[in-house]
Amino acid sequence: MVEYSTPLLVEVAPDRNLNDLFAERLAADPDGVVIEHKTQQTGPWIPITARELDAEIVAVAKGLVARGVEPGDRVGIMSRTRYEWSLLDWAIWAAGAVPVPLYETSSAEQVAWILTDAHVTVLAVETETHAATVAEIRADVPDLREVLVIDGGAIDTLVAAGTDVPDDEIARRRGLADLSSLATVIYTSGTTGRPKGVELTHGNFYELTVNAVEGLKAVVSDPGSRTLLFMPLAHVFARFIHVLCIPAGAVLGHSPDTRTLIEDLGSFRPTFVLAVPRVFEKVYNGAEQKAAAGGKAAIFQRAAKTSIVYSRALDDPRGPSPWLRLQHKVADVLVLHKLRALLGGQARWAISGGAPLGERLGHFYRGVGLRVLEGYGLTETTAPATVNRPEATKIGTVGLPLPGTAIRIADDGEIEVKGVQVFRGYHDNPEATAESLDDGWFRTGDLGSLDEQGFLSITGRKKEIIVTAGGKNVAPAVLEDRLRGHPLISQVVVVGDQRPYIGALVTLDPEGVPGWLSAHGKPAMTLEEAARDVDVLASIDKAVARANKAVSRAESIRKYRILETDLTIANGYLTPKLSVKRSLVLKDFEAEVDALYESGPGGHDVALG
Repeated sequence: MVEYSTPLLVEVAPDRNLNDLFAERLAADPDGVVIEHKTQQTGPWIPITARELDAEIVAVAKGLVARGVEPGDRVGIMSRTRYEWSLLDWAIWAAGAVPVPLYETSSAEQVAWILTDAHVTVLAVETETHAATVAEIRADVPDLREVLVIDGGAIDTLVAAGTDVPDDEIARRRGLADLSSLATVIYTSGTTGRPKGVELTHGNFYELTVNAVEGLKAVVSDPGSRTLLFMPLAHVFARFIHVLCIPAGAVLGHSPDTRTLIEDLGSFRPTFVLAVPRVFEKVYNGAEQKAAAGGKAAIFQRAAKTSIVYSRALDDPRGPSPWLRLQHKVADVLVLHKLRALLGGQARWAISGGAPLGERLGHFYRGVGLRVLEGYGLTETTAPATVNRPEATKIGTVGLPLPGTAIRIADDGEIEVKGVQVFRGYHDNPEATAESLDDGWFRTGDLGSLDEQGFLSITGRKKEIIVTAGGKNVAPAVLEDRLRGHPLISQVVVVGDQRPYIGALVTLDPEGVPGWLSAHGKPAMTLEEAARDVDVLASIDKAVARANKAVSRAESIRKYRILETDLTIANGYLTPKLSVKRSLVLKDFEAEVDALYESGPGGHDVALG
């Protein structure tokens, strides 16, 4: 086996817990700002100091105690990313309890499973709509005593309830846990079957965050560092950052509505952001289409090319030539500075995870002035296991192991992780735990490779490997990730298991199609009309041809079919972290997959009408 590890940089005493992590920030800078939040969408950002936040945490924790929450009890949070989410998380820990996050998009069936499996006793939901979802299954969740509605005054209700709880009780409860104690149960969104409850400890978060801060100082803990969370806090990626900001000394903000994200970025002005690759793709495609609509497509394309070439030259020991530096300066004046402005004007760093970003976009954004540091991790690794560093970056890889982390590649190519962030097991599921852990090594299910310097590259999912009728092993992610970057395309599912050749199911992007049509001088169309349009199909044909250049002919897409239905969270085909539920797609679109092979390879096919 190939193996690479990075030594631990910060040792943490075994009797510590996350409440101690917050206490350190409070002691170091009680009047320093920890969070900025809005009370109204169009209102100003209101700073909250460590002292003020601590007082709010204690007040809410007292309310939970008054409501009968005991140490070790499970308290659920079902909400979009907002200030109250962070407040509740820290308050639940202060009460000695265990937070259990639920996606606000969860169905009644999913809510019933998580509440029952985790034995949640008190649940905070964001809206009356969420409360109605819970009401549908309330009879099936015997442990659930109370549902509190954030928009209905849940925080004030808890504060009022806890007025008679002494400070000493919260201080006592804050000291009960140690590094080995359970901190949270996060349910994997799961592309197949029921989600599993991942048990993460106080040590997983504490040791990982303090070591990540040490390894990423320039990104997260420079003076003035601040980040705006817009990814769901129910997902481990955002949750990790929400904890990391405490030891980093960074200021945290929340943007609950993606429709106002650009305005929030502009007013909050983060220095670093975190997102999935789809966000970076959409920003690029949107900027390109806006330029085309204004008759400046050629200018944008030249600027984008210059940005990419300039970034690649930065990796050359000789650096960019004087002529290239001049071209880059012109491109920045004409185009690139506008993209920085979209992110608030002072974002220098971005952390990307969840899927490969792609070398082209990585270089483009670095040329813009935004260093996108790709990382890799899973819920079971408390988010990151590897990440590119400011001083050690290889675009196209997901970086080096974080301090206190080892990565090895098994004989079959599977990535295995060992370190401070690896979970302790699946909740009440010893069989799944035994299957995934081998002497502390977590079998990720992902395939990859390590280079001689320890940089990890992801090549696909072990369970998603397609074996064609000719015996060729194909990793679909390579093709899917490249195709999804096209502005016309929303989702791609590569197929071909036990088939004579590789095909693909493609959906059009409802947001991207109108801009593409306008940019190419074409009239407005419905998605059905666009799926039959000669120019649209020709553009997708070219995208398929470009994607195929990354693989051998036996692995290339020989035919694709455009579906009439997009794959979304709302219709159940995407997980909340935007992963395709492949098995469900293959089951529900079996007829469309069969149609790809009825007339042999070649070109496209439209599954409409």
